[in-house]
Amino acid sequence: MILQTISTFLGVDSRAEAIWIIIGFGGQFLFMMRFLVQWIVSERAKQSVIPVAFWYFSMGGAMILLSYAIYRGDPVFIMGQSLGMFIYIRNLFLIRSHRKAAALSASTGDGS
Repeated sequence: MILQTISTFLGVDSRAEAIWIIIGFGGQFLFMMRFLVQWIVSERAKQSVIPVAFWYFSMGGAMILLSYAIYRGDPVFIMGQSLGMFIYIRNLFLIRSHRKAAALSASTGDGS
């Protein structure tokens, strides 16, 4: 019943199409959350800060939106979300590498 109402509201003819649109909105919501998290953290710090959660929300949103774009067969959307994934993964890798190096430095007493 709810899915039928959503299908009618969105103007789609099939249950599958309604589900994919809901998935697309879910990905868009995750993408929006990254900016909300970044804004809150920056306001608290009184300076521009990009928290690690920003990159996880970016990656989650991009993965869901990429799935949606593939389903829709939109090559522009597919390319945009695919390229973004490399940036998000690379940033998470850099953060992880930096934290490991900092932990190793702290455990060896090397303050440099």
